[in-house]
Amino acid sequence: MNRILIKNAKIVNEGTIFEGDVLIENDLIVEIADSISLKTSDCIVIDAEGNYLMPGAIDDQVHFREPGLTHKGDIESESRAAVAGGITSFIEQPNTVPNAVTQEILEDKYQIASQKSFANYSFMMGATNDNLEEVLKTNPKNVAGIKIFLGSSTGNMLVDNEAVLEKIFSSTPMLIAVHCEDETTIKNNLAAFKEQYGDDVPVTAHNLIRSAEACYISSSKAVALAKRTGARLHIFHLSTAKEMELFTNKIPLEEKKITAEVCVHHLWFTDEDYKTKGNFIKWNPAVKTADDRAELWKALNDGRIDVIATDHAPHTKEEKQQSYMNAPSGGPLVQHAVVAMFEAHHQGKISVEKIVEKMCHNPAKLFKIEKRGFIREGYHADLVIVNPSLPWSVKPENILYKCGWSPFEGYTFKSRITHTFVNGELVYNNFKVKDTRPGKRLLFDR
Repeated sequence: MNRILIKNAKIVNEGTIFEGDVLIENDLIVEIADSISLKTSDCIVIDAEGNYLMPGAIDDQVHFREPGLTHKGDIESESRAAVAGGITSFIEQPNTVPNAVTQEILEDKYQIASQKSFANYSFMMGATNDNLEEVLKTNPKNVAGIKIFLGSSTGNMLVDNEAVLEKIFSSTPMLIAVHCEDETTIKNNLAAFKEQYGDDVPVTAHNLIRSAEACYISSSKAVALAKRTGARLHIFHLSTAKEMELFTNKIPLEEKKITAEVCVHHLWFTDEDYKTKGNFIKWNPAVKTADDRAELWKALNDGRIDVIATDHAPHTKEEKQQSYMNAPSGGPLVQHAVVAMFEAHHQGKISVEKIVEKMCHNPAKLFKIEKRGFIREGYHADLVIVNPSLPWSVKPENILYKCGWSPFEGYTFKSRITHTFVNGELVYNNFKVKDTRPGKRLLFDR
């Protein structure tokens, strides 16, 4: 029997922090108590005194690039980086190559992950203008949800047929996750900048091309459609102050039919950072203004935004070093997301309890993930130990992404993840990832 006893931890769970011990047997948490006494010969003992013990983070939006784009990243490399960053479960998006828009292609991705993933995994089914029949075959018990691109991004999965959207929203009981940017607005903005700059449009124009208006037009339409059809809608990577009026904190998360997510980069960077970071912070939706960022933080803390995620989307350094017009959007984040939020805690922007609520509890509630996202007896032992005062700097030699770079390169974080457990297995310890693949397919209670 695999038995691990974590002693003297500051356990962060369900809105409280308390000192105690946690006993893991095989892949489950079997006991949580003020003090647990076992012979050391019966178990491995880890003394976590002074450190936080939190559930493993659940990242509801990643692009791990397999199959078809594995020069940028793959399930093995990016899930390795994820567990090093305290993310023990991920939900991956369908715009791989080929796009995951049939049940067969979707299942192929699950087969790859079952062999290669360090973290627990699920994959979203992709919607297009003409695959409704395939979408409706999706099994709600073992697939996270349906993904719809309402603005084109990486890949070619834009759904712009109003009748198709209406049909998807009114036909599936599953969670529908959307990327919201209005394509017409973006095209018009881009045309105006190209008229001024030709092909040398500067990256500083990115948030003006993929504007706040483009985001709001699209997200407000999606919310209206969800209200009209009764669909279960989740809006990914919100980036603007204006969009915050679309969401409520007046009802518990479990009762919400329309939920909201913010990504680490929209909480961290602003449009001022384009001058120094350039294409390395080029994301869709774009990083917006300091005022937008301030409103995102406010909505996150007051409950209008439900989840913090990454939209981890690696590209090679060479791809990013192209001109603004040619450089792809997206960047790698899973290894640094949790510590970035702990950094925000040190800055007084968010409590540790709130980090755990938004990165662990709420994704589990929102997607109805079985027995994960909490420190509870009988739950899977997906756990992370965080030392809040062990500074470290992000350098090329400690970046685990296959692409080899990070928008945080050169930054010194105050907190560091020291241990990550996936299904009871210590997969990350002392800054090294163990060569094991304990990740399992996520299941959903619906």
